[in-house]
Amino acid sequence: MALTLPPKVTDRAFERLTEIDAAPQALRVAVEGGGCSGFQYEITLDAPRDDDLVLEGNGQRVVVDPVSLPFLENATIDFSDELIGARFTVDNPNATSSCGCGVSFSI
Repeated sequence: MALTLPPKVTDRAFERLTEIDAAPQALRVAVEGGGCSGFQYEITLDAPRDDDLVLEGNGQRVVVDPVSLPFLENATIDFSDELIGARFTVDNPNATSSCGCGVSFSI
């Protein structure tokens, strides 16, 4: 059985969660069917569930459900603040293509 590498969360993402005072909720990063490329990221503030993978840093939490976890193997969850807007992002090495919005991807 192959070892699954969990996603990583950057310090910048944890710092942004601290700035918006996300606790006691966590940043949930999920993968759902849909979008213009087949799958899309759903990023929300949500309460952690018992079966979630919990990534902690800076007193904050990022959670991934077990169904989404294989799609996010070795991905990097970050926060980007650019002229076009500020948002949490996912750099996913498993995605073979993505759309211009950066929210949907294919594998």
